[in-house]
Amino acid sequence: MPVVTAHALGTFSWPELGTIDQEAAKKFYTSLFGWQFKDTDMGPMGTYTIFTRDGVDVGALYTLEPKMRENGVPPFWGAYVTVDNADAAAERAKANGGTVMGEPFDVMDHGRMAVIQDPQGAMFCVWQAKQHIGVGVLGEPGSLGWVQLNAKDTAKAKAFYPAVTGWKVQNDPMPDAMGGGEYTTWLKGDGPAGGMMAMPANTPAPSHWLSYFAVTDVDATTTKATSLGGQVFVPPTDIPETGRFSVLADGQGAMFALIKFTKPL
Repeated sequence: MPVVTAHALGTFSWPELGTIDQEAAKKFYTSLFGWQFKDTDMGPMGTYTIFTRDGVDVGALYTLEPKMRENGVPPFWGAYVTVDNADAAAERAKANGGTVMGEPFDVMDHGRMAVIQDPQGAMFCVWQAKQHIGVGVLGEPGSLGWVQLNAKDTAKAKAFYPAVTGWKVQNDPMPDAMGGGEYTTWLKGDGPAGGMMAMPANTPAPSHWLSYFAVTDVDATTTKATSLGGQVFVPPTDIPETGRFSVLADGQGAMFALIKFTKPL
């Protein structure tokens, strides 16, 4: 298993689950992906759980604060993007129509972060690494494999994200089997960072980022997820000349996806 020691700017480097039942979520994901975990007592802030794969960090978990739940925040997988300067990225977000929901702050000596909402309501975080780069493995089975923005207005997103993260935009036609239209790939300095597709006009959900976890067998893992109490929203489906995926929710309702690519990104 190749271990990552540094992330290029613009990389999605830390998937983090906010949940309402931390113990149930630990059981679900460790059973589904074969992850291990390590808990850190954060005092009044509760317990912070880091998921690991063969001793290497692959993501994290925490319990949503009461205020977040009162404000209607559902369980969700959050996405962190590596930047060179969290304060500067937050200012760029403000200047381009975004909202900084959590002003830049230090996470001990691990790094510095900010919580940002894009102009369409999609939430993400920026991460300026210090002692902690984020995950130590990407794209391998049982680790983060892709992150996609499902957007109400793709044109607005194409203006916002490059200005904030430095991504470039690559647009490609989607196969007819996937409904046609256009798929956007976000490009960082060393290759793809993630993707974007337009949400159907009548979709009630707001724009949001969706984390995809790499697996060796999408069908088998989807079946296992349902046996553990998960729900399937998109059954295992082929992406012509690209791979196979499914979209699910865990027992608390947090959405995530599975992916197996059949060709290098």
